[in-house]
Amino acid sequence: MGVSAVRFDGRTLIDGVPVLGKGCVGIVTEAIVEGELTALKIRRLDADRPSMLEEARLLRLANAVEVGPRLIGSTRNFLVMQLFRGIPLFRWAESSHPSRVRVRRVLSDLLYACFRLDAVGLDHGELSHAPRNVLVDGVGGACIVDFESASMVRRVANVTSLLQYFLFGSISKNLRTSDMVASKRTVVRALSEYKRESSVENFQSVLRILRL
Repeated sequence: MGVSAVRFDGRTLIDGVPVLGKGCVGIVTEAIVEGELTALKIRRLDADRPSMLEEARLLRLANAVEVGPRLIGSTRNFLVMQLFRGIPLFRWAESSHPSRVRVRRVLSDLLYACFRLDAVGLDHGELSHAPRNVLVDGVGGACIVDFESASMVRRVANVTSLLQYFLFGSISKNLRTSDMVASKRTVVRALSEYKRESSVENFQSVLRILRL
C-alpha cells in the first residue's frame, strides 16, 4: 500500500509505545505513504474477525456520502486512511470550553453526517456513547471514525444515537446542550417520529427544534 514508515505517537500506550488508538479489532498508528502522514490501522492477532476487508467496504460506503476519514488503501490486515487531527468528543467537551456557537456548529455537522449514513442504510453502531469514535479538531471540525462495528443489517440509528448522547449523555453538562431545547418531551417526540420514518422532513423537524 506504499507505506514507507510507521511513526509512533499518540495518547494511548501499549507496553510504553505511544499509538493513536487501540480497539478490540485493531491498533492505529501514524504512517507515511508517498510522503503524506496517514493513519494506519493494524488488525490485532486476537481480533474477533479474520480480516479488515468488511470494515474497508463499509468505510468506502461512508466515504461515498462524505463521512469518515478517507480510505486510501486496504488489505486483510491493514487499513490506510486519511489522518484527522483531532481529540475525542468527550475530551473536547471537558477541556476546551467551546462556545455555544461552536457547539452548535459541531452538532449540526455531525447530525448531517449521521443523516447521510442513515440515508444509505449504514449504522455506525458506536454513537450512543461516542467515547472515541467522534474526533473534533482545533477549529471545530468533526469526523466520525472507526467503522469496525458498522453494519448494513441493523436498523440505522445514527441521528437518534448521537443526539441522545449530545443532549442527555455524559457530555451534556459540559456543553450545556440540554438548554438547546424547550422541553425534553418535544425533542423525544421528534426523534420518535424520525426513528419511525427517517425522512428529510422528519430530520428537518429535529433541526428546527434544536434551532440548527
